[in-house]
Amino acid sequence: MPELLVIEDEPKLLRILQRGLQEEGYTVVAADNGADGYRFASSKTLDAVILDLMLPDRDGLSVLRELRREGFSRPILVVTARDSVPDRVAGLDGGADDYLVKPFAFSELLARLRALLRRDAIPGGEVTRLAAGNLEIDLLRRRVTRGGEEITLTNREFELLEYLARRLNEPVSRESIVREVWQDTTGILTKVVDVSINHLRRKIERRRWPKLLHTVRGVGYCLGDAPCRD
Repeated sequence: MPELLVIEDEPKLLRILQRGLQEEGYTVVAADNGADGYRFASSKTLDAVILDLMLPDRDGLSVLRELRREGFSRPILVVTARDSVPDRVAGLDGGADDYLVKPFAFSELLARLRALLRRDAIPGGEVTRLAAGNLEIDLLRRRVTRGGEEITLTNREFELLEYLARRLNEPVSRESIVREVWQDTTGILTKVVDVSINHLRRKIERRRWPKLLHTVRGVGYCLGDAPCRD
């Protein structure tokens, strides 16, 4: 179920968008100002953002540009009353994937949103990117970034991270990791998993970044914004 962030300061429109998108099967996180919207986009795993430009606390164009500078790669659909050509150019140059002028038909917003989500996937519906907080995994380029900073991984570390990211917030056992990542059915490599996890953890959690890779006692490991429970 795709998770969307809607950043819109007009209460009635925000309620309409939130309810309508939920009825279409989306999970919706809502923010009514630019500061909260930026914070949610920076900390949550999202599939797309719907962003107004005229916002209190922090304007939408500033939010858009800062998210892109930090490496946020999910589709961003700008929805705004600013309809001049310079405004459209500024929005698209600032990092918007599409630009929809108010007032608009909800059906058009849905169509544009579906198109953006399709672009973010390869044929057959397989995703091309995975994310955990501000950690982004580009599956096509085999590139990992966190907070916009590229992280160099070995092939095995990348495969391990991908496996955990596909099971975001779900505890996975050492035995399943050995079986799926190392393609070993004997179970004798579980100690190797611990070593590889430690190497991966040092790379993706260094500096000011919060913890993402958690040990689940008696089970194995979990990738997520908060400690996972069995």
